[in-house]
Amino acid sequence: MATGTRFESYEEAVAKHRWDVPDRFNIAIAVCDKHPADKPAMIWEHHDGARRDVDWGELQRLSNQAANALANEGIEQRDRVAVVLPPTPEAAAVFFGVWKLGGILLSMSVLYGDDGIRHRLEDSGAKLVITDEANAGRFKDANAKVIALDEEASWLSEHDAEREIYDTGADDAAQLYYTSGTTGAAKGVVHAHRYILAHNEFTYCHEVADGELFHGMGEWAWAAGIAPLLGPWMRGAVQCVLQREGGFDPHQQLDFLSRHEVTNVFTTPTAMRSMMAISDAGERYPQKFRRVCSAGEPLNPEAIRWFRDQYGVTVLDYYGLTESYPLVANYPFMEVREGSMGKPAPGWDVQILDEDEQPVEQGDRGEICLRARSNPHYPLGYWERPEDTQADFAGEWFHTKDAASQDEDGYYWYEGRADDVIIAAGYRIGPFEVESACLEHEAVAEAAAVAKPDELRGNIVKGFIVLAEGHEPSDELAKEIQGFVRDRLSAYAYPREIEFTGELPKTLTGKIRRIELRERE
Repeated sequence: MATGTRFESYEEAVAKHRWDVPDRFNIAIAVCDKHPADKPAMIWEHHDGARRDVDWGELQRLSNQAANALANEGIEQRDRVAVVLPPTPEAAAVFFGVWKLGGILLSMSVLYGDDGIRHRLEDSGAKLVITDEANAGRFKDANAKVIALDEEASWLSEHDAEREIYDTGADDAAQLYYTSGTTGAAKGVVHAHRYILAHNEFTYCHEVADGELFHGMGEWAWAAGIAPLLGPWMRGAVQCVLQREGGFDPHQQLDFLSRHEVTNVFTTPTAMRSMMAISDAGERYPQKFRRVCSAGEPLNPEAIRWFRDQYGVTVLDYYGLTESYPLVANYPFMEVREGSMGKPAPGWDVQILDEDEQPVEQGDRGEICLRARSNPHYPLGYWERPEDTQADFAGEWFHTKDAASQDEDGYYWYEGRADDVIIAAGYRIGPFEVESACLEHEAVAEAAAVAKPDELRGNIVKGFIVLAEGHEPSDELAKEIQGFVRDRLSAYAYPREIEFTGELPKTLTGKIRRIELRERE
């Protein structure tokens, strides 16, 4: 197995970094079609024990069939294709098929509630939905045509395995992710084909080696799930994919990694905290880890120490957002200071600024900002939202709304959010969405959603509810409201705790003072 790129120091990595972005570029070619047909691509395992070993020849054939099947449905350049599938070779092939046609991929999670799915479909104007038979019923009212793959994926197999790829430019739109803010419904962030070139965490943090076994724990509906699929593949890794049943099971996860002797892993702080419940994890599930990295939310020092005690590996934490990442990271060629975000990624112009976009003094709290258009990951904008695009992306700096300070050696230290977005188990949840869903319940007169610290998830969503006339507080009503919101939003963006209150704190202009509610927690 060839070794990945190695550096002696952070300064060397920064000095040697260069962005190489060709005028014409397509993710499907750079990640899929460039590999020899007989080279291993994926080891896929179902939770019931079924296994498939997939080489690049099979994925290339499947992705060409997917492209031809999509073309037969009328998909053309810039058409949006929504995908709601479990992590299978066929799902990856559909991704590549969309890009081979010059289309825009919108991958969604089965965890989304019906309202969350409906909003994304309507907002994106998706022309086609690709799902499986288990989820097809959720799309009966969709404006888009719905294709439900059967177990044999016959919709793909009946099409030709040869396909001419659309000649996309590096700046052509490829991916649509939805992200939550403090106000309004989730917004679609549009990324160009070039964005995958900027995911250099797989060079500098993971140091991915050609042919090594890689596993990413993120779902293929978020940037932190798709990037750990595409980035290692582009560098020649073999993906080990586990199709789970239900929620995250630390025993199932560690057993899978142990049996397959996976050497390179992307995880999350929430997953690590779940693993920490297994006191003898290292003895029960011995591993071959060479590199383990984490992202999605701040990684607490206790989790780093636990993982080191169990497996002799220091987990490297890195940071970013749906709009752009990795901005800041820890690296194997640099001292890791537990609890620190690390230093800006090579090639990323990141600074901590004040409200006037001026650098703050060392040690002072400021906002993490990325210089606009300074690397290939910079977004094309928000989907069909020109005013928001102008406000967030047209200036000299992109504002992350995350606060940090910098120590005397250049390490960044997370200081919390500069706005009201809730980060729970790695998910960014907009309080407005939660509050709006609460207000649709007949018993709710007013609602506020804030983050409450939680040992396992980092934070949970807590809802403060003012009841409408004629309704009384009760545990049963709280559970009813929780289920009501969960069904409409998602399995993660609902209030796990509800407190009934007589009134909400407000400003003189009537805005809810969420900061006061957060301070209570």
